[in-house]
Amino acid sequence: VPMGVLSCVRYLMFIFNALVFAGGTCLVGVGVWVAVDPTGFQDIVAAKPVLSAGAYLLLAVGIALSLLGFLGCCGALRRSRRLLLA
Repeated sequence: VPMGVLSCVRYLMFIFNALVFAGGTCLVGVGVWVAVDPTGFQDIVAAKPVLSAGAYLLLAVGIALSLLGFLGCCGALRRSRRLLLA
């Protein structure tokens, strides 16, 4: 396999994992916003109490995605098979 192809794959993996990290960070931000200041969402949360747990679900999924994306970025840059498999 030519070296240029491996370099391209490495950078594509980094970009994909950076997008996953950014998406997870956005989910964490929205989850914190809804959990801390639910006044903007009070009509929705009051109508369905199950949605109040949605903020904590957003936090959990966002943290998991952020961690996964961060480990993937580090694995792509360091060429670490263990980090990429995690």
